[in-house]
Formats: sequence, structure tokens, C-alpha cells
Amino acid sequence: MKTKHIYKIFIVGAILMSAYACSLDKDPLSEYSEVTYGQTTSTDSIKYKTKGEMYSQYQALYQKLKDRQEHWYLDLMLIAEAHSDNAYAGTTGSEVMPMENNSVDGGNSVLARDWDRYLADVAQANTVVENIDKVPDQTLTQAERKQWKAEAKIFRAMVWFDMIRIWGNIPVVTKEGVDITAENIEEVYPLYYPEQTPVVDAYAQIIKDLTEGIADAPANNAADKTMLSKSVAKALLAKVYAEKPARDYGKVLEYCNAVIADGFSLVSNYADLFSLNSAGTDAKVRSTSESILEVNYFTGGGNWVTWMFGKDLLNPETNFTWAKWVTPSRDLINAFTTEGDNIRLNQSVVYYATTWSNYYPSSNYPFMYKCRSAASSIIKIRLADILLLKAEALANLGGSANIEAAVAIVNQVRRRVSLPDLASSASASKESLLNAILHERRLELAFEGQRWFDLVRYGKVQEIMNSLNTRDSGRLPLRRTFTDVSELLPIPSTVLDLNTNLKQNPGY
Repeated sequence: MKTKHIYKIFIVGAILMSAYACSLDKDPLSEYSEVTYGQTTSTDSIKYKTKGEMYSQYQALYQKLKDRQEHWYLDLMLIAEAHSDNAYAGTTGSEVMPMENNSVDGGNSVLARDWDRYLADVAQANTVVENIDKVPDQTLTQAERKQWKAEAKIFRAMVWFDMIRIWGNIPVVTKEGVDITAENIEEVYPLYYPEQTPVVDAYAQIIKDLTEGIADAPANNAADKTMLSKSVAKALLAKVYAEKPARDYGKVLEYCNAVIADGFSLVSNYADLFSLNSAGTDAKVRSTSESILEVNYFTGGGNWVTWMFGKDLLNPETNFTWAKWVTPSRDLINAFTTEGDNIRLNQSVVYYATTWSNYYPSSNYPFMYKCRSAASSIIKIRLADILLLKAEALANLGGSANIEAAVAIVNQVRRRVSLPDLASSASASKESLLNAILHERRLELAFEGQRWFDLVRYGKVQEIMNSLNTRDSGRLPLRRTFTDVSELLPIPSTVLDLNTNLKQNPGY
């Protein structure tokens, strides 16, 4: 046995034993262990023998979306809203304030848990993709095998997309880990301690997963928008092709049109997307015509993150004794009021009296309002996002017909909330039209996890964020100026300590 083999086995074994011994952490996912990547054994390559066993793994994908919204929703709001001009951190906690004042570093606990949990999500998808065709139980039909694998690929691609937009070069691992032996260590070691995949290659894998997923995923179901459907894959492809490393506005337009053709439409009443019923006991509407992917929660079920942002209107005084995350900024509120956009303002921001005054007087304190009860559904993707993305693609493609079509889309979104059409000056140039679309996205999609990524995609981070303190008197002063390397956040230090094959992002 070679010395380097012995060394690698010793390191892996020590880390896994250390993880096992840590009684304070149920699933220490910062390691590239069987928890993160799944596990098979060398003596039995058939891991799941019955349809029921595989079904439980398939269902676990959706259960992760439902039960573990802390990373893909709560923390994403912090990154996309408080790290942008839409919100303040909200509390004085050391894990959240750096997002507002741009002092975040590799020791940030929010980013550490997000990295671990995103990897666990990928591991669950890999379990389905790698094992479903090996199940000997023939009651698991070929149609089911194809569909479940397609949904797992869409799920995996969605997770990677979030990760890449946060961290850039990430490890893209599509295989399960297996037990490490002297004989297989050269093959297996990279699964536990992978190198970062270049962003271009990572996007290629995402596009491959989504394209393959379209073929066998379920079609859009007007009554159930919780499925990882063909339409979800198309919507994600539209968003992926808009990003710099994979940018192709022709493809953005193609997939936006494909989503629209699947039968989605804007709801006539913007409030229906977020409201409770008239009795105040449940969500007003789920799986609306506008929703492409959402996660449903029910009374007694538990969208617990609502009390991280404000009040749970099903039980308003529960957990309302401490300051909340993601406090709406003066700059955003001013953007709504200057536009005369009362409808979207009132669905995005609500005021309560509080016992704290971190950013506003306690007698009239604003909170984000799009997640307002434990029964509120979370909409991950909706049509308005795709429509405005289509307008963005048309504006970038240029030409009078495309410019006219882009303006018409923005006006469609504005009319829904009783706003006048864009002024003619908005389409006087490509730059002015893109600025109008970006502004419309800000008002339409506030507190839906889009703003920071929009600023990055438009190349506006430095322009908007470095001048923000001059416009927003309530925002914490910047600890660091935003630069070319500020578009990505730091890879957690705990991850770098465990995997020396990874390199920290520039600027951290």
C-alpha cells in the first residue's frame, strides 16, 4: 500500500470518527461523508430492493423542501434582500449584520449551515439518480423510474443553481460516496474531498440535468404546483441562460416562451399570492395560475420561518419579543412610494408596534410581509419573474420589435397593480429600458429572494450598493466597499479546513 493511500485513509477515518463522536451535532454535514453524498457498500451494489424503499428516497426530496426551508428560503432572503438595497439585517446578531454592512467572512455561521444543507440536498438527489434503475422490484415501473429520476435531476440542478450564484466555483458531484478501502481510494477520495468545478462546467451540468429532466418530469398540473415539473425545469433553464457564464438571450427567450405556453397566467389580484383567507385561518389561495413551483404549508403544519420575519398571523404574539431578520429598507419603501405603487407596497411591507427600535421607531416598525403565517405557502418560482426575465432578454436582443414587446410585458405587470404604462423615455435606449425592467423586478419581486442576484446579473452591484448610504439614512455604514470580487460570498472556513482541495473566493 502506498504511503499516500495510508495517509488519505487515516485522514478520512479520523474525520468520520470525529463526526460520529460529536454528540452535539446530529448530522455534521460539513464533512464529505456518507451523510453528504450517500453511501453504498462494496459487497452489495443494490442499495434499495423494493419500490417502497426507493419511494421513501424520492419523497425525501420533497420533504427536504418542506421541512428544511431554513437554507433555501430564510437564509436566501438574508442574502438576496439584506445584502442588497431592499432590506436591513434586522437584528444585531453577528451572523446577520455582516450581510448588511458587507463585512461577511468565511466564519459566518449562516453560510456554513447553508453549504452543508445544500450538499445534503444534492446527496439526496444523487441517491435517487444513482440507485433507481438498480431496484429489482418490477412493481416500480419504467415510467415511474424515469419520472422520479427526472424530478431528482431538476431538484439537483435547482440546488446547484442557488449554490453557484452564492459561491461561484463549487464541487459538482453526481456520484454517491462508497466505503473507502485501500483498493478504491484513488477513485473514492475525490467524492469525499472534491475539487471545485469551474463555473462554466457546473452550468453545463445544470443545463444537462434540466434538459434531460424535461423529457420525463410530470407536466404542469394547474391544481398542484408543488411538483418538480417540466415547467419548473424550463423556468430554471430560462434563469440559468440569463446568468453571465451561460448567457444566451436567445435561449432565455426560448424557455420563457416555453413556460408561458404551459398555461400559466398572472393572477388578477396581486394580493391573492400572499393573503390569508377572510377568516384569517389559512392561506387564501394555493397553486395559483401564476405559481410555477411552491411549497405548501397548512394550519398546524408549520411554515415556522414566518416568525423570523415578523408575526405569524395565526398566532400573532408568538415569538414576537425579539427583533426580526430582513427589515424593509427606507430605500425600498421610498421606491414604492415614489412610484405610487401602493398595492405591491402593502403586500410587501406591514407595520407593527414593537419593543425594539433598531432601525425605526418602535411605535411604527416595518416588516417584510410576503410570508405572514405558518400556513403561508412559499412560492419559489412564479410567472411574473419569468415574464420580466423575458422582457430583459428582449431588451438585450434589441431591435424595434423586441423593444416594443419588452415594454408591453412590463406594462402588463404594471397594469395588474394599477400603475400607468412606462413613460416613453424608458425605451429611449437599451440602457434605460433595462433600468426600467430592473426597477420593475425590484417592486414586483421584493422579498422573494431575487434582488441581490438581479444586481449581480445586471452588473449593478457596485453602482447601487456603494452609493446606498447616501440615499438610505438608516443603513449601517459599509465596512468594505463593493468591488469586482464582491459578487460571490466566502466559502465557509470550516469547509476549507476539512477539504484542502477547495480554494477561498477572491477578496476573503
